[in-house]
Amino acid sequence: MSYRELTMTDIKEVLRRWSARQSLHRIARASGVDRKTVRRYVTAAESCGLQRGGEPTQDEIHEVAQRVQARPLPERTDEWSAVHQHHDRIAEWLSRHRPLRVSKVHQLLCRDYGLQASYDTLWRYVRQELGWRKKAPTVRVDDPPPGQEAQVDFGEMGLFVDAQTGQRRKLWALLVTLSHSRYQFVWPSFHQTTEAVCEGLDAAWRFFGAMPKTIVPDNMKAIVVSADPLSPRLCAAFADYVQARGIFVDPARVRSPQDKPRVENQVPYVRESWFDGESFAGLEDARTRAEHWCREVAGARVHGTTCQVPREVFESVEKPAMLPPPAEPFDVPLWTEAKVHPDHHIQVGRALYSVPTRYLHRTVRVRADRSTVRIYFATDLIKMHPRQRPGGRSTDSSDYPVGKAAYALRSVEGIMLKAKQRGTHVGIYAEKVLAGPLPWARMRQGYALLSLCDKYGDGHVETVCQSALLFDVVDVTRIGRMLKSATPPGMPDSTNGKVVVLVPPRFARGQQHFETRKKEESR
Repeated sequence: MSYRELTMTDIKEVLRRWSARQSLHRIARASGVDRKTVRRYVTAAESCGLQRGGEPTQDEIHEVAQRVQARPLPERTDEWSAVHQHHDRIAEWLSRHRPLRVSKVHQLLCRDYGLQASYDTLWRYVRQELGWRKKAPTVRVDDPPPGQEAQVDFGEMGLFVDAQTGQRRKLWALLVTLSHSRYQFVWPSFHQTTEAVCEGLDAAWRFFGAMPKTIVPDNMKAIVVSADPLSPRLCAAFADYVQARGIFVDPARVRSPQDKPRVENQVPYVRESWFDGESFAGLEDARTRAEHWCREVAGARVHGTTCQVPREVFESVEKPAMLPPPAEPFDVPLWTEAKVHPDHHIQVGRALYSVPTRYLHRTVRVRADRSTVRIYFATDLIKMHPRQRPGGRSTDSSDYPVGKAAYALRSVEGIMLKAKQRGTHVGIYAEKVLAGPLPWARMRQGYALLSLCDKYGDGHVETVCQSALLFDVVDVTRIGRMLKSATPPGMPDSTNGKVVVLVPPRFARGQQHFETRKKEESR
């Protein structure tokens, strides 16, 4: 017959019958306990000073049980004692910032200190004596007040056939569970981006018709940039979202599912009850059926922990304590850093936006939503532009240095205006140079004409342009050669645009040299 350890109820029955002055044989027969076992408990009761004729108390029963059932601790083995001699050394190795593995500790002890003990003995020692890797006992955290908290997590559902591409893709589901009522919402998605999270949360607030004051999400990259148990740093776009919605975020710790148990243990339930074995026409169909499942199946069941119907608790208790839902969807911004190029522009979303000159070669921070691009340097807003499509460009001419805007913006009218200011015929010549269907393709000739005015003087260029226009010579390069050959060094400049009589070239021939037929002698 195998040994059976008596329970507190069995011991109480034995002591109660013994106190009623029943014999050992009768107690054993009535309680189903061996007579020798009854004798051990009766002897222990007498050694504790119990007297017959009274009802034994709970403390007296516990003391008797301890005396009979207490087992002496097993003696330590030689291997255990050998490991114990290195207690301080083992504790120091395991308490480092980067602790050694137990296998490495065993290797060092055996190699350097001649330890004669197995790895299993060392492992049991560090577990029992040093508490190495022992899981801390858990306690059940009480439910928060109604409307205070919602726990958020992404769960993998399985492979899903995308109706648009016909390919099998992995389907995720954003789960939002209200901590007090356990009412939940499921939002299927192919992505785990910040845009998908914000879209799913807005859909949840529409489903509930209200918003909680705090959400407890997982440390997903779409929400948390830098995970920290005390001060996690949120993604800039998601920080904009919670600020716009007026709610707070308390991310769970890394690899700590116990921080959000009310949504964590719902992932397999959603996968098995809603997704498995079902076929969907597409993502929108999956979202519609998920919403129906949340309301009519998950929300209408009796919850195993609260023993209440989540939807009823939500409607009667939690919803009145929650915040009103948002009226409009959130425009998820794009936050990024960009370096200002030498051409005064930055690139954001494959479009170009101008920045003032003083920020050249600096790194700026950019917030781009659907309509506006805001550029920040440190905490200062330095520029705003309308959002451009990919390949577009938004340039503010005031961002350029003085005198450079026209050149940068390829202003043909600006070149002609400057040419007219240099002289009447210079302006006419510039108009002829820039005439045609593609004037910006000849802008360099216009700038070259203006540079000739700076080099030779406005009056000299005015004279040559007047002569060239008479012969319909529209060539800035030839104008330059004419000025070089006709303007001797040291000739005074003229800046008022008046015609200057140029000195004929040194080897210039007279008009008669070019006559093809001599004039008839006068009669």
